[in-house]
Amino acid sequence: MIKTATFKEWTLTKLEKAFGIKQIYDSEYEVLKKWQDLSKTIKVSDFDKQLLLNLQTPLKWGGKGWNEYELENKFISPVIMAVQFDDLTIGYFLERHLKGVVGDYELSGIVDGMIATGVRDPDKPFFCMHEYKRSVDNDGQPDAQALAAMLVVQADENDRKPIYGLYIVGLIWNFMVLNGNEYCISRDYKSDNEEIFDLFRMLKALKHIIKTELM
Repeated sequence: MIKTATFKEWTLTKLEKAFGIKQIYDSEYEVLKKWQDLSKTIKVSDFDKQLLLNLQTPLKWGGKGWNEYELENKFISPVIMAVQFDDLTIGYFLERHLKGVVGDYELSGIVDGMIATGVRDPDKPFFCMHEYKRSVDNDGQPDAQALAAMLVVQADENDRKPIYGLYIVGLIWNFMVLNGNEYCISRDYKSDNEEIFDLFRMLKALKHIIKTELM
């Protein structure tokens, strides 16, 4: 009998026990390292540098106190839109419902952000993102929510290519990869210092990976 559960009900420990996945802690994990190494080759234009610095200034002033909607609209989405994911084949979608059967569970929930094929509506997701939360008073575990959504995407794929993800808590960004029954979480990327350029390069590298390897 299929059980039902929402993304918010999970922790990493519960996901590991229910679905037989394991976390790889080695920073040299091949799939994540490939993503990070590719990002290091990407140059940030002067235009993008100034845009990121302009977005970062109010984040430094008040970002720790912003609610999730302020953080999303004033910083996260503008940074992601600057990567220019959207074209006539893929797009950046917000607050979309995702549901699927993984093992003995039907998992469902709202994905804060995803990169997927489609123009008006997402079709095939490649990347799932959670969660626009302040650094205090969080509800649920954004790492587990992102991973649960990634498991749904993976279960719907036949070619079993890596699924990419991101979770955000306050000013800290952590990138994720799910490959088979292994997942890996990146180091912290701090959005209020010079690492804003590193996380932007990670997003740029993701766009390249989606276009050249996943589509």
